Amino acid sequence: MPLYENVFIARQDISGAQADALADTFTQLIADQGGEVKKREYWGLRNLAYRINKNRKGHYVLLNIDSPPAAIAELERTMRINEDVLRYLTVRVEALEEGPSPVMQSRGSREDRPRRGDRERYGEGREGGGDRPPMDRTIDRSGDRPAGDRPAERPAGDRPTGDGPAVERVEA
Repeated sequence: MPLYENVFIARQDISGAQADALADTFTQLIADQGGEVKKREYWGLRNLAYRINKNRKGHYVLLNIDSPPAAIAELERTMRINEDVLRYLTVRVEALEEGPSPVMQSRGSREDRPRRGDRERYGEGREGGGDRPPMDRTIDRSGDRPAGDRPAERPAGDRPTGDGPAVERVEA
């Protein structure tokens, strides 16, 4: 039988348990049609890129499915009818991925990082150990700007002499 990946987004105002119950309903529908759900992942309540039916967030669920095409057609028909499903996408794949999906892998690496409040601003604090190089704070008295912000010097022939306007006027 063909292999499919299905991701659907449920409304934000249902609970996570209700989103799981919705996934159970779809799993049972696939089983009744002669298919099998190989893997199910709940990705959690996530922000949407844009508002869909006045919703800014949604419960994301991934289903890896091994079933006949008629079962997928019935699944999509049921998802269109169900008002708790905001969007869905079903893709036929050559092989199903083993292990956690990339969304779940990135979620785990985010939890391994230290929280912002737990670390100092630049490295180990203000007494050295920071990653920033010291800034050059010499003052250019011509414009009271730090030397790093000073414009590049022009060659001597390109400088205005100060006797007249810097732009030549051409009489017509």
